[in-house]
Amino acid sequence: MVKGSCLCGTVKWETEAPFNRMRHCHCARCRKAHGAPFATYFSVPKERFHLTAGAAAITRYPSSPEYHRSFCSTCGSVTPSTGNGDTVDVPAGCLDTDPETRPMMHIFAASTPVWDRITDDLPRHDTFEPGNDADVLPDSPAPESGGTLRGSCLCGGAEFEAGAPFRVAYHCHCNRCQKARAAAHTSNGSIAAEGLRYLKGEDLLVHFKVADAAFFTHTFCSVCGSGMVKPGTGERPFVTIPLASLDGDPGIRPTQHIYTNYNAPWFEISGDLPRRDEGPEIQTIDLFQDPA
Repeated sequence: MVKGSCLCGTVKWETEAPFNRMRHCHCARCRKAHGAPFATYFSVPKERFHLTAGAAAITRYPSSPEYHRSFCSTCGSVTPSTGNGDTVDVPAGCLDTDPETRPMMHIFAASTPVWDRITDDLPRHDTFEPGNDADVLPDSPAPESGGTLRGSCLCGGAEFEAGAPFRVAYHCHCNRCQKARAAAHTSNGSIAAEGLRYLKGEDLLVHFKVADAAFFTHTFCSVCGSGMVKPGTGERPFVTIPLASLDGDPGIRPTQHIYTNYNAPWFEISGDLPRRDEGPEIQTIDLFQDPA
């Protein structure tokens, strides 16, 4: 029995092997919904999936005419969604146990953003894999930017402007990021707090702080569940932006993988970026301190 749960532990489920089609999906809708560079799902017949707690906390958002995405309304973690037909799509990032199955391929590889790279040897398909006759939907149009870098959630209810340069970006594999984004890892960048301006929808955002964390807060849209900007504080004068929430090129690329000692058992880190078992050698807060 494979178990999973959201970041706050309200929503819990169990599912039984065998599992079907574990895939990394790079489509824009998955990136926005998860606030991550890609999402990893497997499917399971409905009769082998059991929601054990938290049904009342689940919000469903119709990301397309035929598909609803689910998330925990308390913490924002993406939760299993009803797939087409008689299956349930389970996000691997929220698993509490090793599913003992591994990703088979990348789908929608042609949608990989400019700030990310596919570096492993798994098969890649520009859209769905051959034999999958599901409709390929066009990406939602990005908001008009006027030349300024902007970001938004999947439903478009919240939009922001990033008016300061990014100073750092990392791929983070910590357990909290995996749970919050329901993904193998997240890719975050930081700018000075005064550079962030909401254009609309700031009132739609929910900020869930992990009780035993000094700072870790997951911010998400209450309508669609998309991972959004973590606000700054007086002692931390920067904001943390999921690169997947951006509608343009941030002009920076992640420079390393951090907290790799928490890497999910089903995900293999590849490529030539440096890897650190814990956090970055130079803490983000130090990059935003006024010089002495």
